[in-house]
Amino acid sequence: MSNTSDDTDSETPAVPRVLFVDDEPALIEGLRATLRREPFVFVSASSANEALKILASEPIDVVVSDERMPGMSGSEFLGKVRGAHPETVRIMLSGQASVEAMLRAINDGEVYRFLTKPCSPVQLAQTLRDALLIRQLSRSARSLLHVAQRQRKALEQLKRDHPGLTHVDRNEDGRIVLEEIDEDPHSLIRRMKEEHRRATCAS
Repeated sequence: MSNTSDDTDSETPAVPRVLFVDDEPALIEGLRATLRREPFVFVSASSANEALKILASEPIDVVVSDERMPGMSGSEFLGKVRGAHPETVRIMLSGQASVEAMLRAINDGEVYRFLTKPCSPVQLAQTLRDALLIRQLSRSARSLLHVAQRQRKALEQLKRDHPGLTHVDRNEDGRIVLEEIDEDPHSLIRRMKEEHRRATCAS
């Protein structure tokens, strides 16, 4: 079961969620106290397997994992996170990581940052803020992409329903050719204003 900080009971779906994975309860509680004023929900797990269950059941924006844990190493765990939840930003926080583990975390888990214990509270907090910003930008970019795709589909449907509607005449220089209007521009404006006045009065 996941553990969230007591002061986030009233969180909304918009509040970011950060998952900390470490088999040392004292370290988890120390991080919880250090980061209690940060603008995210603090979620914790004591093992990689527990963390994977949390990731499968609730949205997580950032994962911070230790390397040496029973059952599954942090680098192996972050590799699984990358495969199943690629949008989640991944961070390694470890005090006993070998060069081999670091390379696995970077190559397999594509970690955003590799931090060593003990880590400065200021550095950790800033790293988490930066990671959450990256997550937010990624979410916004994906949303804009979906909007653009919907608009393109709507335009294609419009072209099918009304052939020639979006056609634009161009001259040899590539400039748009506007249809010539015989009516004097001033007369056209006066007529449009008159039609607008009549339509307003009729309504």
